[in-house]
Amino acid sequence: MERAALFDVDGTLTDTNHLHIVAWWEALRQTDHVVPMHAVHRALGRPSSDLLEELLGKERDSEQDDGLSAAHSALYGQYFDRLAAFPRAGDLLRELAADGWRIVLVTSAGGSELKALRRAIDADEVIFATASADDVSEGKPAPEPVEHALQLAEVAAAQAVFIGDSVWDMKAAVRAGVRAVAVLSGGIPRADLEAAGAQEVFDDPADLLAHLKNGPLALGS
Repeated sequence: MERAALFDVDGTLTDTNHLHIVAWWEALRQTDHVVPMHAVHRALGRPSSDLLEELLGKERDSEQDDGLSAAHSALYGQYFDRLAAFPRAGDLLRELAADGWRIVLVTSAGGSELKALRRAIDADEVIFATASADDVSEGKPAPEPVEHALQLAEVAAAQAVFIGDSVWDMKAAVRAGVRAVAVLSGGIPRADLEAAGAQEVFDDPADLLAHLKNGPLALGS
């Protein structure tokens, strides 16, 4: 029976969350929006329009959204040649693929950003597919990104595990009927991840790799 390991990317496989925080903080600052970085952090993992609604409210001037998103992209783009994966992230994907798991990335990144992230992970040969937020009408915490990943992997929800670092990741996985596993490498507290549906929590990709034989991705688990 085919199985799929669905992975969020930012904060899960790559050490990029805080770069996004700084880029959003600066983009907002350029348009006179004063938003604390911790608030930006907790909003990460959602589509840009939802993130901005979370930070600025529904009554904001939504006509600024495209400009703010473009500013964030330009600021974040300065880091593309320096993006780093977490230690053993690529090894984790290769070990899972060797055990028969289909690896699917579930990310809002696309184009040159996705290329930079995949270059940092350095495991292209085992990535089965990438589910982009551009392919769905709603982003996380809606279940659509995870459901789209399942379609790409050609597996049922019961044959998949979703690994992410945010509350939104956990909620999306639960709503899609997929086992939710969290990592702390994105900076979100364990209690918040568990409250959102994480069945197991690991420190980072290296910790998950160390528990492959007896963790949620073990054969027969």
